[in-house]
Amino acid sequence: MIQPEFLKILACPETKQPLTEADEMVLANFNETIRKGRVRNRGGREVHEVLDGALIRKDQRYLYPVRSGIPVLLTEEAIALDVA
Repeated sequence: MIQPEFLKILACPETKQPLTEADEMVLANFNETIRKGRVRNRGGREVHEVLDGALIRKDQRYLYPVRSGIPVLLTEEAIALDVA
């Protein structure tokens, strides 16, 4: 879980939209899709590691992975929400 004060200052690096934490259902769906080998990030690389957490862009088009408690806010690491 990301501290609320920290979450307030985080934004999408591409659009500057605010980010919110993904709920458990979204995270579970993504992790299942990742296990099936069906997820690619915007950089075109297949995502193999299940996510500890995720931050969703306000327009709900992309999420950014959280690994070991650290948000990975790189545009090429974003994952389209419509893959799960």
